[in-house]
Amino acid sequence: MLLRHTTADVTERTALTINPAKTCQPIGAMYAALGIHACLPHSHGSQGCCSYHRSTLTRHYKEPVMAGTSSFTEGSSVFGGQANLLQAIANIFDIYDPDVIAVHTTCLSETIGDDLVQIIAKAREEGSIPPGKMVIHTNTPSYAGSHVTGFSSMVKSMVGYFSEPSDIRSRTINIIPGWVEPSDMREIKRLVGLLGAESIMFPDTSDVLDAPQTGKHVFYPKGGVTMPALRRTGESAVTLALGPTASEAAAKALDVKCGVPCETMTLPIGLQATDRFIDAVRLHSGHGVPVAIEEERGRLIDIMTDMGQYLQGKRVALWGDPDQLVALSEFLVDLDMKPVYVVTGTPGKVFERRMERALQGRVPEAKVQQGATADMFLMHQWIKQEPVDLLIGNTYGKYIARDEDIPFVRHGFPILDRIGHSYFPTVGYTGAIRLLEKFLDVFLDRRDRDDPEERFELVM
Repeated sequence: MLLRHTTADVTERTALTINPAKTCQPIGAMYAALGIHACLPHSHGSQGCCSYHRSTLTRHYKEPVMAGTSSFTEGSSVFGGQANLLQAIANIFDIYDPDVIAVHTTCLSETIGDDLVQIIAKAREEGSIPPGKMVIHTNTPSYAGSHVTGFSSMVKSMVGYFSEPSDIRSRTINIIPGWVEPSDMREIKRLVGLLGAESIMFPDTSDVLDAPQTGKHVFYPKGGVTMPALRRTGESAVTLALGPTASEAAAKALDVKCGVPCETMTLPIGLQATDRFIDAVRLHSGHGVPVAIEEERGRLIDIMTDMGQYLQGKRVALWGDPDQLVALSEFLVDLDMKPVYVVTGTPGKVFERRMERALQGRVPEAKVQQGATADMFLMHQWIKQEPVDLLIGNTYGKYIARDEDIPFVRHGFPILDRIGHSYFPTVGYTGAIRLLEKFLDVFLDRRDRDDPEERFELVM
């Protein structure tokens, strides 16, 4: 049943993808756009595409995701979508009154070749864009890249449309958080605040996709980076790009446009990556590390020391977004675990090299692959050849977990069958403790299930 027909015989593939370890670019662009305050994402393509993008985000975040669509028909597919987009821009500002409309393309509009720069300029000439409002765009065909590259493209467009060069240089730190949960963005801001630093995070989906229930529907929640803050990013002291795949392109564009130097870092997941992030903020802000952060780090070290006996030598298979996989793998190695199989469907030339550094030469048997043929089918074949003790990845791994009877920790995007990921961070020292708890729970639950009666203990 399910995937039990999968064999251990790996056949070299050049084009075929089976159960991809990624999803499409427009989903990432839509998620990034939601991190701007009072922004309505807009899908320039068919209504079905927009419905898929919205439903995937809604199922992951368990929040209603609003977006517009150009609603292509057969006529639009032949003659182009300019008329649809012009009408959509006018209707959206008239009815929904956002501050920003963030347009992303789809396969259909990219194949047609719609010129969004020209269409947006025409909308402004016709008076469809009210004073003080903005329409931005990015190109995100689904037949290239992944949701992570779509996110990256939209964040880079924020720089192109909003950031303004300045002769003033403030002490503010720009932080591009990469594709992480709203809870992770909130945790990063909390750590930066404890360090006494001023920061601008963009995008910022905290208080947007995890907004509290108040009994009233608010179309544009209070969260998200504002337009004035985005404009001020051009006068900041430095940009910290957390994860090269999702964040580096925007940081480099800001450097070129406004002369703001940038530093690309690993996502602060786990001990070492969080240490580097804290140190970078400390250096750029000129403030010392407070006792509160030192104590959080100490608690993480204490749990790593106490619980290491249950984790040592465990073989792990991971899949998902490249920036998260690199940081997670480094953390697993610090826990004396072995990330032996790692796949991401997101293409990228530096991923395997970054993974090599993360593994620190301590997992020579590791198999790492990225791109079109790095999919869940390949992951399952590797596991068939030699089993693992733990799976870490999005919901689509549950079929392998069930068929092979392997403990499974959900992490990444999308998670469709559990809650909590958007409310509990996995970045920072506190987030690392959360991850440790999840790892330990599945291992100890498995021991409770499988131990013979003579070894079944109240305390393990």
